[in-house]
Amino acid sequence: MDVTDLNFFLAVARTGGVSRASTELLTVQSNVSSRIRALEDELGVPLFRRHARGMTLTPSGHLLVPYAERITALMRELTQVVRAEGEPCGRVAIGSMESTAGLRLPEVLGSFSTQCPNVDLTLSIDTTEALVGQVADQRLDGAFVCGPVRHPELVAEPVFVEQLVVVSDATAADFDAALMRRDPPRILVLKAGCAYRARLEKLYEDRELPAPGILELSNLDGILGCVAAGMGTTLLPLAVVAASPMAPTLKIHQVPPETARAQTVFVRRRDAAETAAIARFLACARAATPKEPLQAVDQHTVGLDRRVS
Repeated sequence: MDVTDLNFFLAVARTGGVSRASTELLTVQSNVSSRIRALEDELGVPLFRRHARGMTLTPSGHLLVPYAERITALMRELTQVVRAEGEPCGRVAIGSMESTAGLRLPEVLGSFSTQCPNVDLTLSIDTTEALVGQVADQRLDGAFVCGPVRHPELVAEPVFVEQLVVVSDATAADFDAALMRRDPPRILVLKAGCAYRARLEKLYEDRELPAPGILELSNLDGILGCVAAGMGTTLLPLAVVAASPMAPTLKIHQVPPETARAQTVFVRRRDAAETAAIARFLACARAATPKEPLQAVDQHTVGLDRRVS
C-alpha cells in the first residue's frame, strides 16, 4: 500500500470530491481518481459513494480514515526524525485559535520560515475543542489552544498568557450593564468549542443572570464590529481588542480574576517524537513570548480615551 494513495484518500474524504482534492494536492483530477481506484482495488471494497454533489465515505471508508491518518502522520515523523541531524525539513502541520494566530504568531512564523526554509509549514485555524481533537487524531503535529488541557494522549506546554475582558459598545456604564446590554442579553461569539465563548457563558451562569442569546460569527473582526453596533457583548483578549480598528468605538470591562487570565498552551501527542522542525518551531514560539505581566484595564492600557471602565 502506497502512503501517497492514503494521502489522496484523506484529501478526498476531507474535501468531499476529486476536483477539490486535486486543487488542494496541486495535481490533476485524473491522478486523484486513479489513486483512489487503485486503493479500492487493493483493499477490495468501495471507499466512496459517487454522486452528483461529490463523494461521501462508505462504511469501509470511515473505518479507513483513522488508520490512514496515523500512517501518514508516522511517515511524516519518520522522514523528519531520520533527517534530524541535518537542516529541518519535511512537512509540519500546526493549528491555532484565531486570536493567537493574528496576535502572537506572525513573529513566530516569520522567524521560523527564515530559520527553516526547507520546512513546508501549514497553519489551520479552529476552536480549542476542534484543535485538541485534530492533534489527538494526528491530523496536526501540534496546536496553540486555550488551557488548561487535560487529555491522556497529549502534553501541553504553556506559551502565552492573555488577559481577557468583556467588550461592549460605548454606552454600557459598567461590567454588569455590559453583560445586560440587551434585554434579553445576547453574546457575540465564535462557534461552539471556543474556550472564550465557554468562559463568557459561565460568567452569566455564575452571576445567576438569564442565559444569553447567542449570535455566532465566523471571525473576530465581525464580532467586534457587531459589538460596536450595540448588537451584544463578547469576551476576548485585551490585546486583540486594543489592536482592532474598532477599538475607539468599544468599551472594555475588567472581569473576575479567575476568568481574566487565559493561558495559551501548545499541545502535542505524548507519544510523538520531537523532530528537528518541531523543536525549532517551539524555540521560535518561546522566543516570541511576551514577558510583561497582566495589566490593569484602564485608558493607558489600550488607548480608548475615557470609554474604558
